[in-house]
Amino acid sequence: MAACVKKLDKCIFNLRLLRNLQLQNERYLSTSVLRLSAGTNDKFVPPSKPVIVDKTQTTASLRKFLSPEFVPPRQRTNPLKFFMERKDMIQRRKVIQIPEFYVGSILAVTTADSTANGKSSRFVGICVQRGGKGLGATFILRNIIDNQGVEICYELYSPLIQAVEVLKLEKRLDDNLMYLRDALPEYSTVDPDMKPLPISHSGEVPVNEIKVKMRPKPWSKRWERPKFDIKGINFELALTPEKMERAQKWAEPWNEFDMLREYDTSELEEKIFKEVQQEMNK
Repeated sequence: MAACVKKLDKCIFNLRLLRNLQLQNERYLSTSVLRLSAGTNDKFVPPSKPVIVDKTQTTASLRKFLSPEFVPPRQRTNPLKFFMERKDMIQRRKVIQIPEFYVGSILAVTTADSTANGKSSRFVGICVQRGGKGLGATFILRNIIDNQGVEICYELYSPLIQAVEVLKLEKRLDDNLMYLRDALPEYSTVDPDMKPLPISHSGEVPVNEIKVKMRPKPWSKRWERPKFDIKGINFELALTPEKMERAQKWAEPWNEFDMLREYDTSELEEKIFKEVQQEMNK
């Protein structure tokens, strides 16, 4: 019995020696690796800065945008007609990407040539007008080419349109820029080779508050009259104070108090926006 106890003690002693040798070898290897790495990198490399994330702040939500042609006009006689048109508009948007744009944005539109098979044309210009409802929605691009004003009216849901690209997303002071026909050419000139600028999908759309200089009269319309409510023209350089005062005689201040002219579409827009989002996500 005593001999067995002695043999067991020797085995335990030998195991402890082997464990100590193994620990020493591991320490030696780790120190040698550190020496090699220190020898290769002579310069001190500071550790990367920690990234601090503030979880208390919410991320910026995406901007909600409903294209104006989805909202039916006030004099709608058959809501079913606009409901059926929205279905067709959504199907078209699944085929071609129609981006968010406003009057004053610079666009590039690529269309198929109906007279030449397999060919297409690309036009770059500033959007001066949007009109129409439903499938009849249109927009007009204007540019100066060879010192000549060129305007093209596109049907937004036309099957000939292959691509619509927003080169610069912005708004203007007015919802209609047809007065650029009577302005200096520099305000309608856009480089055909313009590169697209980065677009932020959160926050407010930037507003270009530029006021254009007009050519000498006659103009295509009397833009100084209050019914047009133009804010993007510098009238002080084109008209005298007497002419501006004379134009105010055509004002119609009673329209400000006409409640029948108001058309609140906030609830309708929210309903249509949810409907469009659900259909687009299918």
